[in-house]
Amino acid sequence: MKLAFIGTGKIVSDALGAVEPVENLERTAIFARPRSKAQAQAQAFADQYQIPEVYTDYTQLLEESTADTVYIGLINSAHYPYAKQALEYGKNVILEKPFTGFYDQAVELRDLAKEKGRFIFEAVTILHNEVFTEMKKNVAKLGNIKMALCNYSQYSSRYDAYKAGGKVPHAFDPAFYGGALYDINVYNVHYCVGLFGEPNDATYYPNLGPNGVDTSGILVLSYDGFSAVCTGAKDSDSPCYLSFQGDQGFMHVASKPNIASELTTTYVDPNNHATVRDAAGAEVRATITEDFKAGAVYHRMTQEFSDFSRMIDEQDFAAAYQLLDESVAVVGVLEKARVKAGIEFPRN
Repeated sequence: MKLAFIGTGKIVSDALGAVEPVENLERTAIFARPRSKAQAQAQAFADQYQIPEVYTDYTQLLEESTADTVYIGLINSAHYPYAKQALEYGKNVILEKPFTGFYDQAVELRDLAKEKGRFIFEAVTILHNEVFTEMKKNVAKLGNIKMALCNYSQYSSRYDAYKAGGKVPHAFDPAFYGGALYDINVYNVHYCVGLFGEPNDATYYPNLGPNGVDTSGILVLSYDGFSAVCTGAKDSDSPCYLSFQGDQGFMHVASKPNIASELTTTYVDPNNHATVRDAAGAEVRATITEDFKAGAVYHRMTQEFSDFSRMIDEQDFAAAYQLLDESVAVVGVLEKARVKAGIEFPRN
């Protein structure tokens, strides 16, 4: 995979380092919007990582670059137009989360990629995490799901600047599709959609800032027989976790959802129908507990790029489009919740 990096922000900086050990991946080009600071940063990245091509004209990059794939690490509102143009020029696309701000845009990009015979991926780390793979294997052990509780709360480094007034950071500006739902709660939604499919309904209860952005909020996803409660906060901290409960057991992750590294699964022992007593002396069902720990990783983003490279090299459209369908479904959930909560994103 010959990869062009679109942008010069922190996420692109992370990605440039994360791909270092990925086989069959070449850092081919980097693009910066035509501003002096961004251009200087692009050149600095090019020098650091021996990137041969530097562009400040996106169309020129798409026309002239030897890159076959673009990684778009720009602000959320730029995802759709940059991805669409890349697909129209026959490039594969890796698009940072959230995939798009609007459901119809996600559908359009999916359909365009299939029409062009190209790949388009959402770079959301959890879909390439060993813990998530283990969850999908274990979810049937829980029996009938009764509850899902997900919490990703992290006080944003930009929140103080937002509270201070003045220029609003993009992460807290609805004009750029900022806010807790699309930036941080999206991980929780991916877990739920990936494990249980699309919900029947989605309702969001946000805490809104003075410009109408959601600084935190609680999202309730309604499924047949149970609800999933997804909390996302950029204005406050708490221990993060994932908990999925069924009538035969539960799964628990005690870490931030985007970097889950350990999973505990406890379920009723199917071969032991006797009851035992817990530490408090109460009778409980005999259970089995399985602890899973993911292997060490070079960087939390490395595996997703490795997977993207493999799918492109092997032309594995079946696996790629399965991921794509989930990304489109997640955008649909986010949009339904956002619109019902009265949070407006402008069409750019």
